[in-house]
Amino acid sequence: MDARLHHLSGLRYFEVAARLSSYSKAAEELFVSQAAVSQKIRQLEDGLGCKLFMRDGREMRLTEQGKILYRHVSKGFDHIVTGLNQIQSEPIEGLLCVSSTPSFASCWLLPKLWQFSSLHPNIPIRIETSCDEPKLKQGDVDLAIWQGEELANTTGLHKEFLFEDPIYPFCSPHLANNIDLSRPEQLLNTWLIHYQSGGYPWQTWFAEAGVKMDKESVQWTEVRTFDHAMNAVIAGHGACLASDSLANDLVSRGLLIKPFEIAMHPGIQFNVFYDQESPRLKRILAFTQWLQGIIEE
Repeated sequence: MDARLHHLSGLRYFEVAARLSSYSKAAEELFVSQAAVSQKIRQLEDGLGCKLFMRDGREMRLTEQGKILYRHVSKGFDHIVTGLNQIQSEPIEGLLCVSSTPSFASCWLLPKLWQFSSLHPNIPIRIETSCDEPKLKQGDVDLAIWQGEELANTTGLHKEFLFEDPIYPFCSPHLANNIDLSRPEQLLNTWLIHYQSGGYPWQTWFAEAGVKMDKESVQWTEVRTFDHAMNAVIAGHGACLASDSLANDLVSRGLLIKPFEIAMHPGIQFNVFYDQESPRLKRILAFTQWLQGIIEE
């Protein structure tokens, strides 16, 4: 055996720190102190006789030697996990961790989740919400419902199309009544809400509606998330572009209306991503089959 394999525990610390570009974040994932991570990596660097990290502000950047080592170490750990998964396939019963954006989880998934729990009471679901892309090969997430066609690292992941939703304007009933909203060009005189995580251009929708829009003459409000945008619109502060899947629950409760059936294409595409070699594949497949059934209804 190569004597350098005695550094295997140090390589584990190295992989996490390199993946997260942070000793402190690595410490959180490994459930150890930051000092322990720093010491372990320093021992690894001493043993290998080369520098693996250099500090860049708050982040730890890989050196050229570190980049080479990380590329091979991450592949090696992936192979180990694959082997463990193949000999430790879990039963269908058990916890399933699903990752999604906050808006999709609150507006589409959670209102329907009781149906899955009725069908599969022995598969409890934990929902993780974040605007950051999930790490399906590392960590606890088993399945991700993601807005868009790709994740940053799709190597070895299965992608399954869920649905695509066109984009419409939404506003509050109070605003629509207050301005007697009946023509698309009237929206130019309201506050147009834009949220950073959406990126749907009002110019494109107005062009679809046959309305010329001067970006400099309209009133804008920019917020960070879809939830912030919806709160502003419900309060009567302008209109926002969204899809039926994200806004239908609020429409059914009378908080929003869709004043025009003028759709912007292409809309939002939602896909499901998961690792086909996951030891929890049986429950992952049960969940994806339920999702597809919901879409087909």
